[in-house]
Amino acid sequence: MSNGLIPGAVLPDFELPDDQGTMRRLSQLQGEDAMILMLGRGEHCPRERQHLREMVTFHQWCAVAFTELVTVLPNNLRDPNKMRIATGAYWTFLADADLRVQHTLDIREYTDPHHDATVPHTVVLAPGLVIDKVYVGYWFWGRPSTHQLWGDLQDLFRRTKADFDPTRPEVRAAWEQAQTAAPPSGEPQPTHA
Repeated sequence: MSNGLIPGAVLPDFELPDDQGTMRRLSQLQGEDAMILMLGRGEHCPRERQHLREMVTFHQWCAVAFTELVTVLPNNLRDPNKMRIATGAYWTFLADADLRVQHTLDIREYTDPHHDATVPHTVVLAPGLVIDKVYVGYWFWGRPSTHQLWGDLQDLFRRTKADFDPTRPEVRAAWEQAQTAAPPSGEPQPTHA
């Protein structure tokens, strides 16, 4: 069992290089949005490539759905870029060449003696890196489909967004109250020193 990949726990805020070598923190990538974090097996894996190809359409949905998509591979800087090019997956890829994520979460694939492979996990994160759901993809069918992730995010947003259903009277009343409290459009906004 992984160390800390439990719904309700907060994922460590790992800082890893992207394919250009720029250090990126998970919390900065997530911002205030939901996040799907894919902890991949490695660039060598054909199952990894196939799953990433399936996620390309999902990434297009994320762009309009306040959801970030990030992949972490246990590879050097060159390999995540090779994986992106090979699959057409152009979201953020991070390189975990030192295997910090793998060791911290205890998700090394001990059955692979030839690679520093990670047991693949897909983690649905609520804002604040809060783990909402975890998929273990050691077997390919353990990885989530885009439709499963759609359902997971629908459930997450329903629980975390007060205005998920804007037709509810209390949601509309809150919006109208906020509009009357805000200065009319075009007037200068107050500044705070």
